[in-house]
Amino acid sequence: MKRVVSISLGSSERNGQALHRFGGYEFAIERIGTDGNKEKAIDLIQSLDGTVDAFGLGGTDLYIYAGNRRFMFRESARIARAAKLTPLVDGSGVKNTLERRVVDYLEKTLGVDFSSKKTLLVCAVDRFGLADALVKSGSQVVFGDLMFGLGIPLPLYSLDRLSQLASVIAPVITQLPISWFYPTGTSQTKCSPKFSKYFHEADIIAGDFHFIRRYAPLELQGKMIITNTVTKADERMLKERGVHILVTTTPEIGERSFGTNILEGMLVSLRQGTIDSISSQEYEDMLDQHGVEPRVKRLAD
Repeated sequence: MKRVVSISLGSSERNGQALHRFGGYEFAIERIGTDGNKEKAIDLIQSLDGTVDAFGLGGTDLYIYAGNRRFMFRESARIARAAKLTPLVDGSGVKNTLERRVVDYLEKTLGVDFSSKKTLLVCAVDRFGLADALVKSGSQVVFGDLMFGLGIPLPLYSLDRLSQLASVIAPVITQLPISWFYPTGTSQTKCSPKFSKYFHEADIIAGDFHFIRRYAPLELQGKMIITNTVTKADERMLKERGVHILVTTTPEIGERSFGTNILEGMLVSLRQGTIDSISSQEYEDMLDQHGVEPRVKRLAD
C-alpha cells in the first residue's frame, strides 16, 4: 500500500481520509488541515518525512505563473523545505495538464459550446493551463485575479494583459503572507459575497473552489462550476444555490474530490526519479495511462 498525505494550510473541518485503488496499488490518502498554522504544517511534514510515499501541499501554492515565467511563494517554499526524504508536490504539474484537458473533455462528452459561453475564472495565475484552454475555446473569459486575489475592482479580459500585470506583481506578492490574498484556515469556510455582478453574468464559473465558496453570491441558478477540492457538504451547498452542473477536474475519491496536490502525489509515487525531472508530456502520458478523467455531476435541473 502507498500512502499520500496532503498537509494543508486550510481548515481542519475539511479533513478527510480514503482508500483508493490506482495504478495497480492501494492508496491510503489523507488530508490534514492546519487552520493556517504554518509551523504546525512544518512539524507535520517533519514528523512524517520518509514514512509516506508523497506529500501534497494544500491551502497554498508553491508557484504562480505569468505566461512562461514561474514565481515561488516564499512562505510555501519554507514549508516545502521541511520534506527532506519524501517528494512534495503542490499540484501545479497536474493543474497545467489535467485542467487544460477539461475543456476539450466537456466539448466532446457534453457537447459544451464554450464559444457561446461567458466564463468567470476567479484566478488564473495558478491555473494558466485552464485559462489558456478557455481562451482558445472561444469563451468570453473574465479573469478575476485582481478582484478576488487583491480586492481591486478591475476585471481583466485578456490573458496577455493578465500575464503582463502578473509579471510585475508576482515578484512582490510572492514575498508576502499567503493569507493576505488567499483564504486559509477558517476563512475557507466563510461566505462573503464580492463582485457578484461577474458571477451573475457568467454561464460558467471556474477556478479555485475556496475563492468560489468565499465570494460567490447565494444565487447561482443554472451555472456550471469547474473546480476541485469539493466535499459532499460543498456539493449540497452548491445544489442549494441552484448550480446546474459540477465538474471537478480531479476524480471522485471517497465521495469527494481531493485537491490536485493529492492526485499529483499519487502519480509521482508511481515513478522513479526526482520530481524535478517530470515534464508536462510525462504528466499527460501518466494521466492517459491511468485513465484519469474529470468528474461531471448534475446537481439541479
